[in-house]
Amino acid sequence: MEIFEEIEQDPANKEFTQLGLSPIYSAPITARIIIIGQAPGLRVQNSGISWNDASGDRLRDWLGVTKDVFYNSGMIGIIPMDFYYPGKSKSGDLPPRKGIADKWHPRLLKEMPDVKLIVLVGSYSQKYYLHLKSQDKITDVIKNYRDYLPNYFPIVHPSPRNNIWLKKNEWFEQEVVPNLQKVVSGILSE
Repeated sequence: MEIFEEIEQDPANKEFTQLGLSPIYSAPITARIIIIGQAPGLRVQNSGISWNDASGDRLRDWLGVTKDVFYNSGMIGIIPMDFYYPGKSKSGDLPPRKGIADKWHPRLLKEMPDVKLIVLVGSYSQKYYLHLKSQDKITDVIKNYRDYLPNYFPIVHPSPRNNIWLKKNEWFEQEVVPNLQKVVSGILSE
């Protein structure tokens, strides 16, 4: 049985499978870069296409890649912390369900042996992969992104909800984004 079918049949995902929803991720064996974000939004869940929203447009811009490269090159894998839209909360979407990354990420990452970089999008993936403490500030993590290279590149979530953060932290788009584009371009052109 393939991992995709195993994820669908996982009892933790039963409610989604019964609704006819499929897990949303992409793990091409040829991937060189992996994007790990939080969980699909409702629009992405409904379309079945990862990062198919305003956040995705901004993310591709920050990476310096076209939609074609992002979706069709086989060079980019996309593994969220949860494969399904977790639902709505009072102030946005609910967080990814706990335990999903523990159970599935190691197997999916093993399927992509040539990965050179994992881009950690937002706090959930950063806390998980960088083993951050609760008092660690995500702004500091992103500001010190070089500390996590060459394996990881932490960035703020590209959601329009973060426009205020981006205004307060102009250094991100002035300094971090060009360096992210340089690293991504270098890996994709190897």
